[in-house]
Amino acid sequence: MTEDVYNPLDKLNLARSIEFELLTREPGPLSSVDHIPGAGVYVIYYSGSLPIYAPIAEGNKGGTFSRPIYVGKAIPKGGRKGGLRRDFSPTGNALASRLRQHAASIDEAINLNLADFSLRHLVVDDIWIPLGENMLIETFQPTWNRAIDGFGNKDPGRRRANQYKSPWDVLHPGRRFADKLGDGGMTTEFLEQRVADYLAGRPLARLPKVIADQQDEETKETEESADEA
Repeated sequence: MTEDVYNPLDKLNLARSIEFELLTREPGPLSSVDHIPGAGVYVIYYSGSLPIYAPIAEGNKGGTFSRPIYVGKAIPKGGRKGGLRRDFSPTGNALASRLRQHAASIDEAINLNLADFSLRHLVVDDIWIPLGENMLIETFQPTWNRAIDGFGNKDPGRRRANQYKSPWDVLHPGRRFADKLGDGGMTTEFLEQRVADYLAGRPLARLPKVIADQQDEETKETEESADEA
């Protein structure tokens, strides 16, 4: 019988090493992120009392923090342009800036409380940041990454006239920029059922076509963008 040769530099093993290292980090409050340096990956946990997220909160009780609601990354400015250069991840404020944006989104939402959110983060050499994020999403399948899109959205600015509210903004209204966006045909009840179905492992109802198309376009723009995440 032959045995597979372990390669520590295999892409999957590298991704797992990022995940393992992040999960050794002590969770901290999302309300206090200004001290965080550099760029990297992070997971956000919810432990509040909103009924639709009860299974998620249950996984984070008593300081266990085993079920993220969202996974994200913060890439240093110019980090998507490629090329060989010095590693900028340990410096700068990409992580702190991105996490402040998330904290502001939650703070503006009328049915969420920032005190109910915690995070783990890991400063990562920028070339490995997307790999780490992908691994964490595959492992945890977070609700705000997989079922309720839009938490990480920024103000669309000039494109606002052609944009619709994201599922996240319909389910958690309050973000000032989202108040000016169009109605894409989703109801709160539809999205609450979508969360319930997702957490129960049931098939998800399709989003309205205009929303699905918008999400595809946003994903494409994110991948092509060279700006700081």
